[in-house]
Amino acid sequence: MREWSLARQLLVLQVVIVGVIVGGGSILAYLDAARNTDDAARREVLAVAYSVAAAPSVQAALSTPRPSDALQPFAEQVRKDTDVDFVTIMSPDGIRFSHPNPAAIGQHFLGHTEGALAGGIVTETYTGTLGPSIRAVVPVFSSSRQVVALVSVGITVTAIAEELRSRLFAVVLVGVAALAVGLAGTYLVSARLRRQTRGMGPARLRRMIDYHESILHAVREGLLLLDRVGTVTLCNDAARDLLGVPEDADGRPLASLGLPLSLVDSLLSEGPVRDEIHVTDRRVLVVNKSLVWSQGSVVTLRDHTDLQVLTGELDSVKGFAESLRSQAHEAANRLHTVVSLIELDRTAEAIRFATDELQVAQRLTDRVVGAVHEPVLAALLLGKMASASERGIELVVTPDTQIDETSLPGRDLVTVLGNLIDNAMDAALDGDEPAKVFVTVRKSASSVVLRVADTGRGLEASQAAFERGWSTKDGNRGLGLALVGQTVRRYGGTIEVGHDGGAVFTVRIPEE
Repeated sequence: MREWSLARQLLVLQVVIVGVIVGGGSILAYLDAARNTDDAARREVLAVAYSVAAAPSVQAALSTPRPSDALQPFAEQVRKDTDVDFVTIMSPDGIRFSHPNPAAIGQHFLGHTEGALAGGIVTETYTGTLGPSIRAVVPVFSSSRQVVALVSVGITVTAIAEELRSRLFAVVLVGVAALAVGLAGTYLVSARLRRQTRGMGPARLRRMIDYHESILHAVREGLLLLDRVGTVTLCNDAARDLLGVPEDADGRPLASLGLPLSLVDSLLSEGPVRDEIHVTDRRVLVVNKSLVWSQGSVVTLRDHTDLQVLTGELDSVKGFAESLRSQAHEAANRLHTVVSLIELDRTAEAIRFATDELQVAQRLTDRVVGAVHEPVLAALLLGKMASASERGIELVVTPDTQIDETSLPGRDLVTVLGNLIDNAMDAALDGDEPAKVFVTVRKSASSVVLRVADTGRGLEASQAAFERGWSTKDGNRGLGLALVGQTVRRYGGTIEVGHDGGAVFTVRIPEE
């Protein structure tokens, strides 16, 4: 058997509920109308009976030898005027002086009169000559407060039922109208629910929610759902881990989660985002964003950190290879020079030239290796020197450079120092002064200090320089200094940007 959709189940349930409510309300309304009709009939017959008992013509007729001659026409006139079914005036013994049926005059009244004879009133439903009726019996007092007659006024149950039927029609009409309105509203709600649930039943919806939760927790990509005002409506486990946001990120504005400003601006922009790279305090992320009609946007996040590390290491290897190529090129030039001098039979000059070049290269190598005992940093500096020499830049390792082995990972030191030197060389070439880069690497207390200065034009936006996308050059650049800032923040270090002719970057990274 095919499962009913949630909309159909709700429709049936609402129809039953509306039907029960309308039916129950109609029954209660009918019972209330019946009770009100009985109460109204009792009040009416009692009022008419009091009016008749207090009429002066009744007192006058009772003192005559034949009271019926005056009381019968009077009672019939009252009955017609008040639309009751009978007005009976009788003696204290219950002998009728008037009755709608003249043949019943002189006969004994059928009903209870004890309470009226005692000076009170009697209201009851009793079956008399006209059938069941609601009646009232009241006394007629003389001037000396003696009961000299009784008046009974009644309305038959049949007449009351006819009046109740007229009221019942209104109750039924209101009930049908309420049922129609309830069913129409129920159908509209069900149709809307059917569109929103796509006609699926509860079991299928439950399975979809279970799958949805499982997928959100299982996927390694970060997933963010943002509404139109930038509030996070969904953030899966991977996204919380990649962005470093708290568990209660759902329902909070994106700007309040402490994310980098460039990332927030990108995610809150109006257009889509395709494979943008953003740097947070701990990660390098590839960000994509797609708009979902007018409801908001879907953001996916991929961890690019490991790949960026590998890319950085590859760049270092390529830099070392380029340095070796440059050194090989210089060595080849010098070798050709030595060979040419020997061919010209100028052996002494060839030996002197080769010795001088070897001593210069050895002094440079000894200077770097002697001051920097960290092999990765030493190799980086030697490679950057060769690269700088080929580009016409003088890279100077300052005399106060001195560092032994450090507990900091070599690849992080390469990331920081390598990117700073690369940016300094680019800046030095754009300056007006001879291109020079000054590098200092030393240990201070429990931290490693890296200082890189250049002879370029200086840096204006010192803080923005460490944000993703900032660059003094054209094109899709600006990642190097962002990675420097990320690495330094990860170790709790500091970066100072100064000016001394050109830009001066001073990085302090604690070893603990």
